[in-house]
Amino acid sequence: MNQAVAQGLDGVVAASTRLSLVDGEQGRLVLAGYDVEEIAPRASFEEVCFLFWQGRLPANSELDLLKERLARRRALPPAALGILREAARSRAPVMDAVRMAVSTLSLGREEEPGDDALTAVAAIPCIVGSYWRLLNDREPVPALEELGHAAHFLHQVFGEIPSPEQARGLETYLNTVCDHGFNASTFTARVIVSTQSDIISAVTGAVGALKGPLHGGAPGPALDMVLEIGSPDRADAFITAKLSRGERLMGFGHRVYRVRDPRADILAAAAERFYTTAGDREMYQLARAVESTALRLLAEHKPGRRLDTNVEFYTALLLHGLGLPTELFTPAFAVGRMLGWTAHCLEQLKDGRLIRPQSRYVGEAGLRFVTLDQRSVG
Repeated sequence: MNQAVAQGLDGVVAASTRLSLVDGEQGRLVLAGYDVEEIAPRASFEEVCFLFWQGRLPANSELDLLKERLARRRALPPAALGILREAARSRAPVMDAVRMAVSTLSLGREEEPGDDALTAVAAIPCIVGSYWRLLNDREPVPALEELGHAAHFLHQVFGEIPSPEQARGLETYLNTVCDHGFNASTFTARVIVSTQSDIISAVTGAVGALKGPLHGGAPGPALDMVLEIGSPDRADAFITAKLSRGERLMGFGHRVYRVRDPRADILAAAAERFYTTAGDREMYQLARAVESTALRLLAEHKPGRRLDTNVEFYTALLLHGLGLPTELFTPAFAVGRMLGWTAHCLEQLKDGRLIRPQSRYVGEAGLRFVTLDQRSVG
């Protein structure tokens, strides 16, 4: 066969999904029927969980039951805490520790897809928060069942109950990034579960995919650039020099979106609300000045290309304002995306078809085996 090869599977439609629509040409993201601008700033994370798992928004009693079921599954198994302690002693990167701990969530439980999904979403804030505390010589804090998911995550990291503004800012972020089509980590999860493996195995693989800097590592460098610029009057010279060297501006441009990433607008608004009531207002103003300068210079240096602000830029600003260190930016993304991973796994299990693409062989053929004493070096 001489079939065309779609490198990186670009343009290949591998499955149907009701979970998210990514329209890169129009700059539109639909989450289970709702434009992201409609639902992310307004819904609780638990409401979005119900929507993704059940296909509709919950009634009051259904939402209360889901919150209760999630809260009961927050505490980590002893094996997970043991692994996190060992990882902290070895100073393992956070995403490595998260991957190791997520894999233990099936211990002591029967495999059941719905319960696996609940457990994975409920436990990952404890995994990330507990590891960060251990890594910084502090003990993990108990999981408080009365807190909402976003507030619970912040409590796990900082050991203090966050303000409503902090919780809402993070909740908007988690909703915004919970799903985004067949990205690398989501596709990884679907491939694993398509073998009829379990959801915990699938999301463990997804965490491994997210660790790669081409998928989950951009918010940190975007913030680093803003902090390095330091003052609005330095932005023009700094960015001009960077572009002249052919370097990429982190936080601008996207593989899928040919216009502005709609998630950037949501997080920009969330950051503005947050920095209006809390946080370092000067930092917010610096970031807006850097964004404005970057967009102007990108248009000048790369005419004809749409390199708009993407989700990483305002992710960095919002998470920094919430007090999260850059080392937790990708793990925080995993806290939100865990919902999408589990929902895609449940959807894939209903489909029941093994994902098994073909490859084109480009190696040699017809070689003859030669014994060891007859082989030459090189």
